[in-house]
Amino acid sequence: QVQLVESGGGLVQAGGSLRLSCVASGGTFRQYIMGWFRQAPGKQREIVAAISWSGGNPFYGDSVKGRFTVTRDNAKNTVALQMNRLKPEDTAVYYCACRHQIETEYRYWGQGTQVTVSS
Repeated sequence: QVQLVESGGGLVQAGGSLRLSCVASGGTFRQYIMGWFRQAPGKQREIVAAISWSGGNPFYGDSVKGRFTVTRDNAKNTVALQMNRLKPEDTAVYYCACRHQIETEYRYWGQGTQVTVSS
């Protein structure tokens, strides 16, 4: 059983930056692909970014490419999401999630952290 705890959400003005962090425990971190998802009110959950154990060639959703950066530190069991040039449409609850590298579905989820971008 993997536990994920996010932190770093908050209120920021459009154009600003936030950094989200997620700490994992209870599993072998290197075996998991880590992902960041978000869900805005009335909208479906969408994937924001994902990163493999090696950190190479991370995936980004189209709406955040060039503005968000995902990184991981396998020694500290953490994954981070640096969000720059934030827009009001980035407002959502952001979730950290992970899946084993041999699985296709994200099995473990954090509790979520609210990000609000004011215009």
